[in-house]
Amino acid sequence: MRLSAKEFRDWDNRCITLLGMSGVGKTRLAMMLRRSHWFHFSGDYRIGTRYLDEAILDNIKQKIMHIPFLRDLLRTDSIYIRNNLSVDNLKPVSSFLGKLGNPEHGGLGLAEFKYRQELHRVAEIAAMRDVPEFIRKAQEIYGYPHFVNDAGGSVCELDDPQTIDIVSKHTLVLYIQATKSDEQALIRRAVEDPKPLYYREAFLDEQLAVYMAEKHIDYVALIEPDDFVRWMFPRLFYSRIPRYEAIAREHGYTVTTDEVAKVTDESGFLRLIETALDRHA
Repeated sequence: MRLSAKEFRDWDNRCITLLGMSGVGKTRLAMMLRRSHWFHFSGDYRIGTRYLDEAILDNIKQKIMHIPFLRDLLRTDSIYIRNNLSVDNLKPVSSFLGKLGNPEHGGLGLAEFKYRQELHRVAEIAAMRDVPEFIRKAQEIYGYPHFVNDAGGSVCELDDPQTIDIVSKHTLVLYIQATKSDEQALIRRAVEDPKPLYYREAFLDEQLAVYMAEKHIDYVALIEPDDFVRWMFPRLFYSRIPRYEAIAREHGYTVTTDEVAKVTDESGFLRLIETALDRHA
């Protein structure tokens, strides 16, 4: 969605999509706006509660079935399992996505890992295509005048132009670009605390071959899961930057993490968007 600063100021029902790597401040902004009567749509929360809920629960139950005491309780419906997701606690989603490598260290085999990756890709596409309907619900059911789509960090990896077109048709896309210093901080944080990530299959295949050659590893089952994530993250990070930039160039606007860090309230956020619109003009 393209607007002038004046058109944005006159927009009665503002709808914004925040785009960028995890850690650039999307959720902080969205939660801040929620306190100012914006509807906060979290793509990752929608994935976990709607599109991967059953798969996440099945994965948990499968592990429980290896514990005889809990297996008997589960089989007799004496206990039940449910997800307890929130927009700031999405661990069930990441734990389902998992890490590639040695099963003795919590890793997944390549076929299972790719299967879960594809489930996540399909779920993320579906969640982003839900944006127009949730804009309607936000206004007509819940009475929120404005809407913010807190998109997952892997939206740029979907290779699904139609989904990006849908999001950009209904929202103003704001890409939060990490400064050089913030890039290093994000990479350092990911290396210190490696978390499950989504990879495009072609990128995964390419980088996995390089990793195994570098480490002289013949089988995926010999990979140390955390080491692979640490090795992959900087490569993933820099592979995503041109993808974010291409979306912003065609569909939206760009601000930096330094600019976002200075935003403390709704009025500051609106001024930041006007600045981005003026800069583009």
